[in-house]
Amino acid sequence: MSDMFETEPEITTTVERAADQPTLLNQLRTTLKKKVERQPVLLEVPEREGLKLKISPNITQNQMKSWRKNAGEETKNGIDATKFATQVIAFTTIGFMLNGEEVFDEDNNPLTFGHSLVKEMTNATRPWPDAVVSLFGLDPHVEAAALSIMEAAGWGESVGADDENPTN
Repeated sequence: MSDMFETEPEITTTVERAADQPTLLNQLRTTLKKKVERQPVLLEVPEREGLKLKISPNITQNQMKSWRKNAGEETKNGIDATKFATQVIAFTTIGFMLNGEEVFDEDNNPLTFGHSLVKEMTNATRPWPDAVVSLFGLDPHVEAAALSIMEAAGWGESVGADDENPTN
């Protein structure tokens, strides 16, 4: 045929189109298979210019329960808020950032509060509460940082309900 003639468009049936496009059921399967995880966030350290902590805000109920218990929740004196806050910070910190760059040790490992270099730099024997309190310097800063981390993790976040009525 010559170039003067248009070729007839290819006709696809509804069945062929459906095979090409995923069904809602398959889309739901794919959505539910994905792991729900929040991305790391950066937390400024007050009074330490240029220093930020890289935080994983993925906190489970079991972690919260353990941290509360370790902070004395089930004791006669009750929970020690600063001790609880230092655990939240220590166990969610996955790195240290200085002037916008992540700091690594000699073996290219990220620094955490459990790292011997961090304990050495903060003159602490334990990652928490010692190293955390030493880094922040003031108890109110420690507690405010822990609250920010828990907010980033979604604790206290309200889950919105859709006003749409699916039965209509």
